[in-house]
Amino acid sequence: MRALQEVQPPPRIERAVLVGHAAREGRAFERSMEELSRLADTAGARPAATLRQRRGSVNAAHYIGRGKMDELRDVADVAIFNDDLSPSQVRNLEKALGIKVVDRSELILDIFARRARTRESRLQVELAQLQYTLPRLAGMWKHLERQAGGIGTRGPGETQLESDRRRVRERIAGLKRQLEAVDRERETQRRRRRREFRAALVGYTNAGKSTLFNALTRADVLVEDRLFATLDATTRRMVSPDRRQVLLTDTVGFIRKLPHHLIASFRSTLSEATEADLLLHVVDASDPDSERQIAAVEGVLEDLSGTPPRTVMIYNKSDRLADAAIATALRANDPSCFVVSARRGAGLDALREFLWGASAGRGGAAATNGAGNGA
Repeated sequence: MRALQEVQPPPRIERAVLVGHAAREGRAFERSMEELSRLADTAGARPAATLRQRRGSVNAAHYIGRGKMDELRDVADVAIFNDDLSPSQVRNLEKALGIKVVDRSELILDIFARRARTRESRLQVELAQLQYTLPRLAGMWKHLERQAGGIGTRGPGETQLESDRRRVRERIAGLKRQLEAVDRERETQRRRRRREFRAALVGYTNAGKSTLFNALTRADVLVEDRLFATLDATTRRMVSPDRRQVLLTDTVGFIRKLPHHLIASFRSTLSEATEADLLLHVVDASDPDSERQIAAVEGVLEDLSGTPPRTVMIYNKSDRLADAAIATALRANDPSCFVVSARRGAGLDALREFLWGASAGRGGAAATNGAGNGA
């Protein structure tokens, strides 16, 4: 007779208080805090309260002032900050508040760790997490350090810290070697594809890239109304009725203040975009913050490659526009753009013809613009 298995209760959802400082964001502060709430929800936390520091400069010791510190106590299980914190700020806050403290980069890294499915993405995320953690190890052993100076100060805390640092550095070196091997495999694939016309979808997270990719290629890439639903680059072939072909790649979404360790770790994956013949920059046309999102994506692309490939703007989610005049204004401002709805299929036939035309002419005369196409 088999022993009864103990039923494990589901993990308790952490209550989170979201903390931001207006001095770091200016006019975009409220939009940035809304985005932080979505990030927290994607990570599995339940935003229970929001604390905004609107006056003064960022406190060097605690990020926020003492008055706001008092408001934070006994509010939630975890405090999530909208900016990166220094190791000393994290230590000071956790000591003063008695709860877990997470900054924006750590939150994004946690989401990537949850979303990673393939071996490559898991290696990339672990590398970024370890590079983020390495300078923060010192605070983990403060309770073991000896306070006295001179003889006998080489206590177990320092010994353990050195041991942990060595192990982390060794693991980082091992991950880099494994990723170099994966990159060599990717380079072999890229060499084979260079003879064909390659287009890549880039854009802010949740702009609808994967929905558009599925609609254009009849693929089945995961689509969710959450940030960073997919992390892995996926390539499919688009074939026209007269056998013109395009290799289309869906890439990971970007976000403002994306951790630089994460960009470095995903450089190999993102090279699928920077080496393409054409970039399709997908934008959520219905988002009032779309201009800042465009700037964030362009900034990451410049960091990756200096001069990105030729780019065409694709304004998605036209079905959500409150006024049809917005689509007209977008086309008037950029006659080469496309205004589409990946969910409804609006404007996709014209986009396909444009891509097949670009393929036939390798981006030359056959690549006509997208004026008048769309919703």
